[in-house]
Amino acid sequence: MTTLRVVLGDQCSDGLSALEGLDPARDVVLMAEVRAECTYVRHHKQKIALVLSAMRHFARRLEARGVRVRYVRLDEPGNTQTLRGEVERAAAALGASRILCTHPGEWRVAQDMRGWQDATGVPVEIRDDTRFLCSLDRFRAWAGERKQLRMEFFYREMRRATGLLMEGPDEPAGGQWNFDHDNRAALPRDIRPPKPRRFAPDEVTREVMSLVAREFPDHFGTLDAFAWPVTAEDAEAALDDFIRHRLPLFGTYQDAMAEGEPTLFHALVAAALNVGILDPRAACGAAERAYRAGDAPLNAVEGFIRQILGWREYVRGIYWLRMPAYRDTNALEATRPLPWFYWSGETDMACLRAAIAQTRDLAYAHHIQRLMVTGNFALLAGLDPAAVNDWYMVVYADAYEWVELPNTHGMALHADGGVMASKPYAASGAYINRMSDHCRGCAFDVKQATGARACPFNFLYWDFIARHADRFARNPRMAMPLRTLAKMDPRKVQAMRAQAAAFLQALERGEAPAPAQPSLV
Repeated sequence: MTTLRVVLGDQCSDGLSALEGLDPARDVVLMAEVRAECTYVRHHKQKIALVLSAMRHFARRLEARGVRVRYVRLDEPGNTQTLRGEVERAAAALGASRILCTHPGEWRVAQDMRGWQDATGVPVEIRDDTRFLCSLDRFRAWAGERKQLRMEFFYREMRRATGLLMEGPDEPAGGQWNFDHDNRAALPRDIRPPKPRRFAPDEVTREVMSLVAREFPDHFGTLDAFAWPVTAEDAEAALDDFIRHRLPLFGTYQDAMAEGEPTLFHALVAAALNVGILDPRAACGAAERAYRAGDAPLNAVEGFIRQILGWREYVRGIYWLRMPAYRDTNALEATRPLPWFYWSGETDMACLRAAIAQTRDLAYAHHIQRLMVTGNFALLAGLDPAAVNDWYMVVYADAYEWVELPNTHGMALHADGGVMASKPYAASGAYINRMSDHCRGCAFDVKQATGARACPFNFLYWDFIARHADRFARNPRMAMPLRTLAKMDPRKVQAMRAQAAAFLQALERGEAPAPAQPSLV
């Protein structure tokens, strides 16, 4: 009576529910590298290498504990190259009496998983993913009949439920729930953030990197700078490095951007969390202990915990509550194609150039670069949400649809019409200038809204506000920019909108701000 326990590529966790009650004498764990999961979007080379290396290391970890693992490599003969195909093949070969698995992170995989029983003729049990701090049932109960599903109120409930940063049942540490207002400083010129710990690829990872280079040569990005943690021990070391060296200033400068500083004081643990080699409870607990010991200030620790306990859990809840219709919404009726410079990085806009170049090289950009640079431009330019969502899924090592889609579709693009955010996160060049040093060396002048050197973010911003003025008039949080627009000289507004129209038309022709289209790699 063999039980086949299926472990997916982003489930490399000791505490995975599919492994609970495992009997080494009777049970077999299936882990399969399949081409379909590497290519349903053309993932960044480093993302594929990270997942495959984490899988191979986790399989070894299980085998060292005496667990029988049926591990299917991407390039081995007989690989069906689909999850369902490998489940069918394993169930038949082993004579499995039942199949156990953990609820997947993505809708498309859940749909496929629900068909495994019919495909194999074997009963399938799909267990809840208990690695998250909020179950999907609990989130649905919280959402209930609420008209507005705001993260802040969900976050407070999760603080109460977990006791993290609490001084009593309803008393948050420091007397307030959220210290975001203390976390918006630009990086001073005399501060140099410490570099995060890097993890040199071991033999397993080097073998995977060679495989990825050979099998996916045309995928976006490079493997040269691969240094991600791929084991639980590496992930814990990365977390410890952050807690010791960058957490104290993380809060203050978490929204900052700087030339030549791709990571600043950020933790870089999202990829480890999302592939399963780092536990979110452990990450939050380590940060809280640093605060209690006096090693990190409250604004930094609260900001870090909010990203995991608040945002990460919240976006997962929104995703499963609203899918599959969520991804097809397009509240602002945006249809413009994605410009080529999102792939090449060849643009005269310094902030976009920096964010895209580091994304190509590192498979990483921090949340403000994603929201207020690449996301903000996509919002203002009216880029097609489906194309933008695909881009975000492709380029980041930590991107899985459950976390990427709400953050991009809802927060960055406002394509969900306000499910995630009460107003669009739109900004002119002034915001980027305030939070970064990109504008100092930019070919465009952030102080100008029209003219040959005008910052595109400026005229695109006011064109965006004017274009959606009737829609935004129903939103109280958009009253200020609408009043400002109404007070502007009509000739200035007309000039900005004319320049925006010409700019966007050129963009569609593949012209400025990007030069001729180069190779992807």
